[in-house]
Amino acid sequence: MDWKNIYRGLLMGVTDLIPGVSGGTVAFVLGIYARLLEAISGLFSREWKKHIGFLVPLGIGIVAALLIFSRLIDYLLESHLAPTQFFFMGLIIGVIPFILRQAGAKQNFKANHMIGLIVVAILLASLAFIKPDKAAAPITSLNIQTFFLLFFSGWLASMAMLLPGISGSFILLLIGVYTTAIKALKDFNIPLILTIGAGVIIGFIVSSKAIRYLLSNFQHMTYAVIVGLIFGSFFVMFPGVPVGLDLWISIITFLVGLVFSLWFSSEKFTKTSQ
Repeated sequence: MDWKNIYRGLLMGVTDLIPGVSGGTVAFVLGIYARLLEAISGLFSREWKKHIGFLVPLGIGIVAALLIFSRLIDYLLESHLAPTQFFFMGLIIGVIPFILRQAGAKQNFKANHMIGLIVVAILLASLAFIKPDKAAAPITSLNIQTFFLLFFSGWLASMAMLLPGISGSFILLLIGVYTTAIKALKDFNIPLILTIGAGVIIGFIVSSKAIRYLLSNFQHMTYAVIVGLIFGSFFVMFPGVPVGLDLWISIITFLVGLVFSLWFSSEKFTKTSQ
């Protein structure tokens, strides 16, 4: 068992709670993104024991983060939205230099890659104009309709979680079940958690194979799309210009997030974390 993955899972789990921040970005920065895709895709192969040893500690960390920090994240987003969003915007901006280094952008990105990057960034940024209804009444019990809604919501969210730049939580917001998911975690509603979780697991298996195929056969374009997703997610996160004291607090939280992310994605850190 790779028990170091517990802290990696904690970091991924916290970010997956945030609409606009992707756990896939954290996996990328930690240097385990390719290994994560390989492990999920290989669960049903002959080497499943090796992959289980990688995924179980990671899963423990992710689940622990979801259960421990769901209340805190919900409180911060409800009561201190701008400073919280600016902190995560700082995290996103700080990750971009690392991703560009990993992609070898200077050497590998041609005109078509840049066009793909810009188009994807614009398409994702356009989601900032969509205002999901976070106040929608949460689902508290299951019937056939709510089962399929939550199952496929988990499926779609998990596909987003694996892509750096796209937040699974934001997908849940768009679908209208983010409040349901957070409340289920806070109240430990087992039927709802298992339903969403089943969709997440199936989505992970399917999407990991697709992403691995794209990285193997269209590596540079896939990297360009990932960078575009991260650029676009910055605009999705932007809550507007705060006023008064919130403006200064938001500037501070943005700088804290930026510095932390630059350190987090530095070559020294990533080497020691692998």
